Amino acid sequence: MKREMVLRYIVGPVLGCCMTAVAQDQGYWRAAGSTAKTITGDVAFSDEKIAINLANFTISRIRVLQAEEVSALFDAESNGAGNGSLYRLHVPAAKTFLKKNKLCGSEDTEWMVTYVAGRSLQIAFFSGQKPPVFSKDAIANSTDVCGIFSYGR
Repeated sequence: MKREMVLRYIVGPVLGCCMTAVAQDQGYWRAAGSTAKTITGDVAFSDEKIAINLANFTISRIRVLQAEEVSALFDAESNGAGNGSLYRLHVPAAKTFLKKNKLCGSEDTEWMVTYVAGRSLQIAFFSGQKPPVFSKDAIANSTDVCGIFSYGR
């Protein structure tokens, strides 16, 4: 009986940690959507950087997004199946990627939102000095949304 209790206290938290680790944006992601394949190519995340087309950019996680915010941006189900995060970064407007494409046209890229669900990742890039507002109306009327890109593992 004592042995079963000990196993529950050890195995439970370990499984919980493993499940949350699967839903993180860290690591290497292959471009899956057509925009990702033609603009960014594959991406890779570490704690403090994102690599886009072999160029590294410093990132800073600002906060975790609520399910409603993720749903407003990515049309994802708000049942908590994935994790979303807001990041601050700086990609100069002059920086070109695949086929001389840019992330935000003539604007600097200042914000990035990631959404991981299972083995898929979506990234939205934003220009503008102020953090994006995550409601259906705000996203629909925003001029700061640069694009949404899809990746997979």
